Amino acid sequence: MTVWLIAGLGNPGPAYAATRHNAGYLVTDALAARMGASWKPNRKSRTDIVEGRLAGERVVLGRARSYMNESGGPLKALAGFFDVDPEHIVVVHDELDIDFGRLKLKLGGGDNGHNGLKSLRGSLGTGDFHRVRFGIGRPPGAQTVHDFVLKPWSSVEKKELDLNVEDAADAVESLITRGLVETQSAFNR
Repeated sequence: MTVWLIAGLGNPGPAYAATRHNAGYLVTDALAARMGASWKPNRKSRTDIVEGRLAGERVVLGRARSYMNESGGPLKALAGFFDVDPEHIVVVHDELDIDFGRLKLKLGGGDNGHNGLKSLRGSLGTGDFHRVRFGIGRPPGAQTVHDFVLKPWSSVEKKELDLNVEDAADAVESLITRGLVETQSAFNR
């Protein structure tokens, strides 16, 4: 039976938990709650995982215990441990080039300056995995990208954040059950 690896990109630890760069962690937390499961360490891959069924499909949720720019190695090891091919990997990550509150899904592509994607592409040797791109928008004014992604959500964003996270979790479920084209039609906006 096919196993899907749903990888949430982010940075470990409480200092980063509420930041924009941890959108992938938030979505995988929502998926873990839907599965009724808790995160457990996978020592062979230096990741935390949840194993089980999501929408009837066999799924492993994973997130590296390293910083985002070093997440490729642990996630590649996790994919190897569960024998998951790149076309059955779904990476959930924050995306600057998409407005807050929007999602876009795609298969393949470059890293667009995203260090987590760059690390994963380098480790896997391919970018041919699915992406659920969680829009965070561009930094306002002269704020640097680095500062923006590592800052907590604004009070305005927090009002819609839970709904956006659940929407992204719905998109992941749709992707693994209905496929990319149908899911893009429903969720890319």
